[in-house]
Amino acid sequence: LKERRPLVLMVRETPLHLGHLRTMTALAEMGAIIAPPVPALYARPESVADIIDQSVGRALDLFGLDWRPVKRWSGLQPS
Repeated sequence: LKERRPLVLMVRETPLHLGHLRTMTALAEMGAIIAPPVPALYARPESVADIIDQSVGRALDLFGLDWRPVKRWSGLQPS
């Protein structure tokens, strides 16, 4: 943060106690990005590996890195 480099935290989902929340608040106020690894169900994952790939890809996006396996949201599609 001191050198203006991106800091992305992929914190576990729950339970978060007050100490976690205060630390994440302080880091967000300093410019960090909090990105919990929440499954992107719109990508229709078929395996745990697909869910992991999507979460990692979204984190890499935050660093400006393109990663091909990531499925992008393109709005609602007719079913």
